[in-house]
Amino acid sequence: MWFWLKATHVLFAMLYLGTGLGSAYYKLRAYASRDPQIIAFCDREIVRADWIFTVSSGVVMPVTGLAMVSLLRLPWKTSWLVAAFALYVLAGLLWLWAAALQLRMRRLSQLAAEAGQPVDPAYHRAHRQWLLLGFPAFVAAVATVVLMVVKPTLW
Repeated sequence: MWFWLKATHVLFAMLYLGTGLGSAYYKLRAYASRDPQIIAFCDREIVRADWIFTVSSGVVMPVTGLAMVSLLRLPWKTSWLVAAFALYVLAGLLWLWAAALQLRMRRLSQLAAEAGQPVDPAYHRAHRQWLLLGFPAFVAAVATVVLMVVKPTLW
């Protein structure tokens, strides 16, 4: 049981981080093109990828993580565990906000593509906010993984 829980947990953590990094890369590349058709396509696919990969990872990781903590009978007050959960929640909250922005950007870029016009200034504002949220969310997610691998005593 332990092997399957840990393997699933690690695989979904890789999927979670990989989807985030890949989405950011392609979104930035599409945005740099300034082509509303490319931006709209990328926005649609990023939203789709988030629903498939990020949401499933966001559900599977805490379930497998909590199961492993229970199997190990690890105290819930273990410092690295508390810090990892706090960072995971922070990353999740930032992601939810960024996901709402992605939905807005998807709609705005689709309208621009259909009209054959550049994306609206509201799109640019949402994109900047998305970037400002994405960086700390990704850092928090990576820090969560580091804590779970290293398991340091923090206090």
